[in-house]
Amino acid sequence: MNTMMDLTLLTEKVRAVAIEAGAFIREERKKFDWNAVEKKHAHDYVSYVDKESEKRLVSSLNELLPEASFIAEEGSVPQNENAPYCWLVDPLDGTTNFIHNNAPYCVSIALRDQKELLLGVVYEITHDECYWTCKGSASYLNGNKIHVSQVNALEDAFIALGFPYASDAYKPIAIHLVDRLYGYVGGLRLMGAAAVELCYVAAGRFEARIEAFLGPWDIAAGALILQNAGGQVTDFKGGNTYHSGRQVLASNGKTHTELLNILGEW
Repeated sequence: MNTMMDLTLLTEKVRAVAIEAGAFIREERKKFDWNAVEKKHAHDYVSYVDKESEKRLVSSLNELLPEASFIAEEGSVPQNENAPYCWLVDPLDGTTNFIHNNAPYCVSIALRDQKELLLGVVYEITHDECYWTCKGSASYLNGNKIHVSQVNALEDAFIALGFPYASDAYKPIAIHLVDRLYGYVGGLRLMGAAAVELCYVAAGRFEARIEAFLGPWDIAAGALILQNAGGQVTDFKGGNTYHSGRQVLASNGKTHTELLNILGEW
């Protein structure tokens, strides 16, 4: 784990794990039944597919790096804060999209040590797109290097917003963003899968993505992929607390300051 070659090899193996989990999810979607859906909180859903995907991921990743702990969305394993490494796993990001048979939805896997993120893999299932990077590396999509867009004017920017489940807390910010951005920027979209949308910013498909009240598993892999593709990730004040997922402004870097100014108005 101390050399670039080790991380590169490990990332390759994690890609295989993510794609395998994605294949399971794709097959389950073909026979999915609404009766298998559970409600975690208001409008926040989970199914046996999320849970089974997490079990499979935890088992496979544990074989790759037995000394690592886990932070996983469905909580199938307890976290060990003293472990030298930690996997951050979202077994199915975009569950509501999955339930309704809408794209996108994905598997997201990141690894960090006690100091920093080491690798990130996001596999978008519906389009068979695997994004990945590791520390000191470029970012890739299905083997091709990706980079953020060069758009620097907000009026030309294509921006993804996220509306989290914590609607009462986030609604004032959402209303402010729509009021300030709608009709002014190049376009707004709500796609519902934070992990892969960060990768879309990394690949130049969006100029920015804004949301709050996420989990660390939602953004860890995508944030590293975006940063290694030349992008920028901060909280709404420009700081580095985005790792928690509580506030996440992700951009191509060129639109970041103006978006921070808009967020600062709220």
